Amino acid sequence: MAKLQGSYESMMVFSVKNGEEAAAALVAKFKEMIEANAELKSVDEWGKRKLAYDINYESEGYYAVFKFVSKPDFPAELTRVLNITDGVLRSMVITDESGSAASKPVADVEPEQPAEAAEPEAEAEPAGEAE
Repeated sequence: MAKLQGSYESMMVFSVKNGEEAAAALVAKFKEMIEANAELKSVDEWGKRKLAYDINYESEGYYAVFKFVSKPDFPAELTRVLNITDGVLRSMVITDESGSAASKPVADVEPEQPAEAAEPEAEAEPAGEAE
């Protein structure tokens, strides 16, 4: 059966060479796009941070994380728009499995012990006391 909706998470790193206001405008743009095509769960703006390595000669970026629920075809469209938008240094859209049934434990079951380990072992003489 086809999957009707899925949970996704997208992290975006925006350029700050034109100021934090330009990066905040891009956050607003993508927030509107996600709200128009999906159910936006949360937006976590990390703000301006130092990059681990320079990207396009920039050492800082503006980070934002979006969590949303959508049909399976929307993340591909979001990725396409992110790839062609000026000011986006890096982006990633992944399936968020933290809320799905697949990541929840089924039950707390004790593992079965092998038959040999279930029986108590015969007492062994301590090493070094052999007669």
